[in-house]
Amino acid sequence: QVQLVESGGGLVQPGMSLRVSCAASGSIFRLNTMGWYRQAPGKQRELVATISRTGSTNVVDDVKGRFTISRDNAANTVYLQMNNLKPEDTAVYYCNVVAIMLPDYRYLEVWGQGTLVTVSS
Repeated sequence: QVQLVESGGGLVQPGMSLRVSCAASGSIFRLNTMGWYRQAPGKQRELVATISRTGSTNVVDDVKGRFTISRDNAANTVYLQMNNLKPEDTAVYYCNVVAIMLPDYRYLEVWGQGTLVTVSS
């Protein structure tokens, strides 16, 4: 199994920055694509950004230029740096990873428990 532990959410004022992290642990051979999704109140969960193991990133237009996704393969951790936050960024942010598991090298998609980011003055 894979455990994902998210951290870094909180309450910030508009224009401020926040970084959320997601650390994976367990019987992992390798982590492939890692990503962040978010779900605002009353809305469906939506993609924010993904990053491949080699560092190729995909960031949705709504946050492009403000949010940056990165990863530390040695630490099995993915980060989302969020700058110039807006009230509409308020949501629960979920980590998502695709892991290759030991001992049989099967693929497993895992979701984190979510961390709340609130942007309000």
